Amino acid sequence: MSERLSVGDTAPDFTLPDADGNEVALADLRGKNVIVYFYPAAMTPGCTKQACDFRDSLDSLQAAGYAVLGISPDKPAKLAKFRERDGVTFPLLSDPDKAVLEAYGAFGEKTMYGKKVTGVIRSTFVVDPDGKVAVAQYNVKATGHVAKLRRDLGL
Repeated sequence: MSERLSVGDTAPDFTLPDADGNEVALADLRGKNVIVYFYPAAMTPGCTKQACDFRDSLDSLQAAGYAVLGISPDKPAKLAKFRERDGVTFPLLSDPDKAVLEAYGAFGEKTMYGKKVTGVIRSTFVVDPDGKVAVAQYNVKATGHVAKLRRDLGL
């Protein structure tokens, strides 16, 4: 089980391929607030709801100075299908070896349908312009999460 991050921790840097295979590096977004969210699987009902909520809030998040990155273990080709199918307008990044998921404490034991399983823990982080964790939320709900995050950020 990977260790969880807390507010004030340095956010682990990463470089991952997006849906088109282009490398996206967290370090390249230094100087901005970045919402990094981890989700289990593209094109599943909960993950679709969450991605569409971020998509629908993207203009106001960007206007408030936030970039959004979604990360899952899915391969870029599946992310491209997800993006096209649901009109996702922010980068979806591929972490098939789960190294970034583990670095953020977003992969490990969780309870699903009453059973303990190992998998992606739906989690959201806000990385501040200096690369520090400003918000760390684990086991978030797919539905209503973006609205709650916006309230937490005062947006």
